[in-house]
Amino acid sequence: MDEIKLDDLYQEVILDHNKRPRNFHKLDDANAYSHGVNPLCGDDYHLYLCLDKDGVIKKVGFQGQGCAISKSSASILTTMVQGKSVKEAEALGRGFIDLLTTDSTSLDQKSTLGRLKIFEGVKKFPVRVKCATLIWHALGDALEDGKKISGGENHGSTA
Repeated sequence: MDEIKLDDLYQEVILDHNKRPRNFHKLDDANAYSHGVNPLCGDDYHLYLCLDKDGVIKKVGFQGQGCAISKSSASILTTMVQGKSVKEAEALGRGFIDLLTTDSTSLDQKSTLGRLKIFEGVKKFPVRVKCATLIWHALGDALEDGKKISGGENHGSTA
């Protein structure tokens, strides 16, 4: 019975973020950027971040297209990393990727993931794992020192 309720919640959240993605826009004042593509599924997203001088993510946005899992994952990412430091966002991203790609995610790690735990069911469908993690790989890429942008030029890389 609990698994049915979790599946229903998962589907509800995925569908909601797919239909009404949060922060679905380009940030013209972004100073960090990445472009993630999953050619197998057709997922193609641009991630924009505005970091302040202390390394806190003040604004985040994304644009692109893809399946419901990738779009909802991107939408949830934008709501969860805003206001976090680079270090906190990187840890959240690593935790999420570990949740879907390893069997060794600790209970402590899971407790820090909050709503992201609803994606754990994706692990049962290995072909969909890349859909869910694509934007999180792009986040890690955008937060690397070499991926910062200046002067409004967006030169990212494929995640």
